[in-house]
Amino acid sequence: MIPPLTRRRFLSSLAAATGATALAPVLPDLARGADPIRLAADRRTIEVNGKAASVFGLRQPDGTPGVTLDPGQRFAVELANRCGEPTIVHWHGQTPPVRQDGVEDTRLVPLIPNGKSQRYDYAPRPGTHWMHSHQGLQEQLLMAAPLVVRSNADATADVQEVVVLFHDFSFRDPARILAELAKGGGMAGMDMGADHSSMPGMKMNDTSDMSEKGHGSAETDYGDVDLNDIDFDAYLANDRTLADPMVVRTERGGRVRLRLINGASATAFWIELGGLSGTVIAVDGDPVKPVEVRRFPMAMAQRVDVMVAMPAGGGAFPILAQREGDRARTGIVLATPGAAIAKIAAAADAVVAPIDLSLERRLETVSPPMTVKPDVVHRVALTGQMMPYNWGINGKPWAKRAPLAVAKGQRVALDVVNRTHMAHPMHLHGHHFQVVAIDGNAISGAMRDTVLVPVAGSVRIAFDADNPGRWLFHCHNLYHMLTGMMTEIVYKDFA
Repeated sequence: MIPPLTRRRFLSSLAAATGATALAPVLPDLARGADPIRLAADRRTIEVNGKAASVFGLRQPDGTPGVTLDPGQRFAVELANRCGEPTIVHWHGQTPPVRQDGVEDTRLVPLIPNGKSQRYDYAPRPGTHWMHSHQGLQEQLLMAAPLVVRSNADATADVQEVVVLFHDFSFRDPARILAELAKGGGMAGMDMGADHSSMPGMKMNDTSDMSEKGHGSAETDYGDVDLNDIDFDAYLANDRTLADPMVVRTERGGRVRLRLINGASATAFWIELGGLSGTVIAVDGDPVKPVEVRRFPMAMAQRVDVMVAMPAGGGAFPILAQREGDRARTGIVLATPGAAIAKIAAAADAVVAPIDLSLERRLETVSPPMTVKPDVVHRVALTGQMMPYNWGINGKPWAKRAPLAVAKGQRVALDVVNRTHMAHPMHLHGHHFQVVAIDGNAISGAMRDTVLVPVAGSVRIAFDADNPGRWLFHCHNLYHMLTGMMTEIVYKDFA
């Protein structure tokens, strides 16, 4: 469980800020300093709807999941691999030197063998981020955790912080799920002989006005759109289902900052604030101009920080995440002292529509917008299909990729066009970008590291090439990435 953070608890933790860590042999550029935060990739057992499940974890010695840093504290971490197999962990949303990014795919660093450790040390990027395995299918088995870096402004805010990590879960071996997808036999994990007439099906329709229509129904025809290629057993919020949700006690009339993280491997959600109104203040760790919301979409790997005010009269308020194109949902409950907690069904009354860019179109960066004409523009076509199950970028899988070349100091634009029948959340390592156009229409959008590209849609993102290396750019649907939808940004003259 991820404990909520009160302002008192936060202030008392400031004195515990540590410095830099000692050198690690494969990272000779690290600074020397105090002992690092110790983090272990290991195995653990959780209960999912009354049944025990063996999963991975990323925990500190006291059982705390992930890492939380105070203002000015370095990301000085020693990661010990005790999970029983090689692993490597990506610090999603951070912009470290490339050899500390936590990926093996670029062959710049090796996997961490079981029983060995790796140290990291860099100046972290503030905001709500997360960490997850970048090795095989380990992320599906819950090798993921929050990574929160507080700013100076957080130190003075009289708010209660609540971190929520959403995930999708299956009791089945993820390798078997992937094998079934590769066979092209329909939705992986589904009993194809069962009656699924209440489900929306694999093919859905145009999402252009879903932000106005809101929820769909089981009979809604969304057209030539594929949704939910995996049938999961449960959806989790901080490792728990709605059969036994996490209940966070809050003050009457108090303010709560929800740090929401979609850590699901293959599931997008609509977030419902349960009768509360909220204000989005940041996405992917980057501040935005305030946007009022009650309901909004979250693609895989995205983060949304929402400020909510608890009513003076008190009460219990579920914060729910409902899977797109389905009735299934998960969530937590915010409750003032003495408030009764009602049972919440794990299935909503109606199927919800596919997620869309309704929130994205409303977001505006508080940073200087990237209005200068880019020095280089790369066109990135998302390609592939469900049957046979293979995905790519510009018609090529990762093994046959054509890297996107940039030079240090350039302003780079990527025109990402979706030519498939599924939406794809595209994540860039080592950089944050601004969303500067949607479907050819210019906007002064949010700074992000992950953006959704809808079916038949296009998004232009722009970033400054200020972090030399070879950096992954991939779909954050784990199964799409592993079957080809990944390429790399390569800096010229990078050795």
